[in-house]
Amino acid sequence: MGSVFLLIILALFLPVKGKFKLRKENPESRFDERDTMFSRKEIMTKPDIRDLYYKNNPDKWELDKRWHLKPGLGSQNASFFSPHTFAAADASFATIEHLRPFVDGRVNPKKTDTSAEKMSVFILEWAKKLGAVSVGIARMQDYHYYSHRGRGEAYAKEVNPHHKYGIALTVEMDEELLATGPAGPALMESAHQYVNSGVIAVQIAQFIRGMGFEARAHIDGNYELVAPLVARDAGLGELGRMGLLMTPKQGPRVRIAVITTNAPLFITPRKPDYTVQDFCNICKKCALVCPSQAIQKTPISNIDGVQRWKIDHEKCFGYWCTVGTDCGRCMSVCPYAHKNNALHNFVRWGIRNNWLFRRLAVYGDDLIYGKKPKPMKLVKWMK
Repeated sequence: MGSVFLLIILALFLPVKGKFKLRKENPESRFDERDTMFSRKEIMTKPDIRDLYYKNNPDKWELDKRWHLKPGLGSQNASFFSPHTFAAADASFATIEHLRPFVDGRVNPKKTDTSAEKMSVFILEWAKKLGAVSVGIARMQDYHYYSHRGRGEAYAKEVNPHHKYGIALTVEMDEELLATGPAGPALMESAHQYVNSGVIAVQIAQFIRGMGFEARAHIDGNYELVAPLVARDAGLGELGRMGLLMTPKQGPRVRIAVITTNAPLFITPRKPDYTVQDFCNICKKCALVCPSQAIQKTPISNIDGVQRWKIDHEKCFGYWCTVGTDCGRCMSVCPYAHKNNALHNFVRWGIRNNWLFRRLAVYGDDLIYGKKPKPMKLVKWMK
């Protein structure tokens, strides 16, 4: 009996990661922001741009016209409308708008005499002091950038990839508030953390410009790049089934901001962790729980020349426009997104290190939390 028990322990805890590996994970072309749902929503109030876009993309009109008639994100007519939490979210998004003028700015003509090592260490440590839970530095690649802007006054502007480095940072979303999704507190928390990540990014960009080097912050509603790709290449996590960055400690329960710059920096080498994609292949919990069924249940596959999962953005956004929030159900039920405590950190360690443990962890999570966990109830002051 003792020998059997020992064999089970060895099978579960020996560092046997398995052979799963992505053969192709970087896009060969750049994504056009005009094709995002947020851009397609904004052009509804601009008839000339709208008509031209759908003339060139008639297939998208057939998909989009279903959600055009729905109440909309943050609408008082949405099914999950909550006056207090929706107003709190609006206040956060308004604050982000006030940050927009500061994403870029004047560069001090006098460069500070510094080194890549000093600048990198200072930025990495200061970002955490400002509230980031993780931060890293990537060498910028063409595929990180949008080909064209799709929002605001910059609509249709071609993006020029001219910065050498990208500093990616994450801030944590509150687990309990996110778990109320698709109710109002999830939207409130999402907006709140977009503000927090934006404030950190704007400060770091201003610091770099003050040191005499170009820098631009990329924050909610004002990105020139695909933030999860930069964050992945900066070593902050991997891309999972739901198309979001999966960080080692918070899973997808984060918001991302990026600062691009030509300041002298050292990159933080990425150590690919394909156990994430292997676990996502097995798990499927986000896909099972998704109210709009927008997440693939099938294994990872080759899509547009890249091994990944593809979210049905029209279905996802259409559901947002019905309930009035950005939902968050996929993030809240993800086994990687549980709180940082001894049990969950042990499970995360096992998932990273053992092929068999990954398979058993799915059943353990279902046993404790349920295969389709229900949203948490709202606390009294948020009702």
